[in-house]
Amino acid sequence: MKNYSTPKGIFIALGAVLLLICIALLFLLRSSDDFTAGSPGVEKMISVADGESGTSIALALKRASIVKSSKRLIREMALNKASLGIAPGLHRINSHIPSMLAISQLLDQKRLVDVVKVIPGSTTADVLALLQKSRMSVEKNYSTGLHPPFSAPNGSLEGQLFPSNYSFTPGTTAHEALQKMLDNFSQAAQTTELLSGAFDFTPYQLLIIASLIQIEADPQDYAKAAAVIFNRLRSGMALQLNSTVQYAINKRGTIALSVKATKFESPYNTYLHPGLPPTPISNPGIAAIQAVLHPDTGDWLYFITVSPHDTRFTHSFNEFESWVALYNHNLAKGAFK
Repeated sequence: MKNYSTPKGIFIALGAVLLLICIALLFLLRSSDDFTAGSPGVEKMISVADGESGTSIALALKRASIVKSSKRLIREMALNKASLGIAPGLHRINSHIPSMLAISQLLDQKRLVDVVKVIPGSTTADVLALLQKSRMSVEKNYSTGLHPPFSAPNGSLEGQLFPSNYSFTPGTTAHEALQKMLDNFSQAAQTTELLSGAFDFTPYQLLIIASLIQIEADPQDYAKAAAVIFNRLRSGMALQLNSTVQYAINKRGTIALSVKATKFESPYNTYLHPGLPPTPISNPGIAAIQAVLHPDTGDWLYFITVSPHDTRFTHSFNEFESWVALYNHNLAKGAFK
């Protein structure tokens, strides 16, 4: 009797064909809800609000014909954890692009418009100038109604405007922008031990010290500079920091300080007044704050930058004096230009 059963190889072949058909159908279904790559359209401006949901962003991109399907973009964003890092602000994005490329462009910091760059070491005055440059109106009573983490003398915001890159949506007021920076500082402070205080200093005092070393030292020397400040404070020595006087006389960024300037009457003059200045003198970054919380353990009382990126630390006043002479020599030769 003949066997009319189908050979196993035919079943395998049929299975492979069906698999290919399924893959092709899946590809067609997926590609039908997405623009093809390689032919982007004109750039458009998309505004992303602070805290805006992925669904809202996807719907906005669909309305602007940036993506073909908001549902497809929502799925892609759910699969891409980096999408949580989409910054608020005005974004330049090409139209008619695949969903994955849209996400990539949204995450591209270079595509943010009117970025306000608050750098470590900047002051409140610097930040206000940046906001005005971004066409925000800064009122004389700009600090009224703001909620800084620390209450400070005269309502000062110094030290609490967190250094970062900001891109604000059109219509954002200076008041709203400043509060965002204060909120970012509060969030950053909670990631450190700053709010707990340390070494018998309050959190605000530690912030003041961080603002000093941010100006006085290079990053690799922050922890040593912090040790010098703590050692001087504990011994009752005046800090005698040029940076605090330069802050008081609005000569920040200058290298040398005249003898006359060291006699300028101001609570920020650490040549005349022992202890810390009343407020920070800059907005320190996380590295400076961490250095204050984890200072080096040396017994240094003096430090000086004798040439760019060459800062020296010592406990000996005589050695410090010899370095001052070297600093003056290098300054006269133009080493600090």
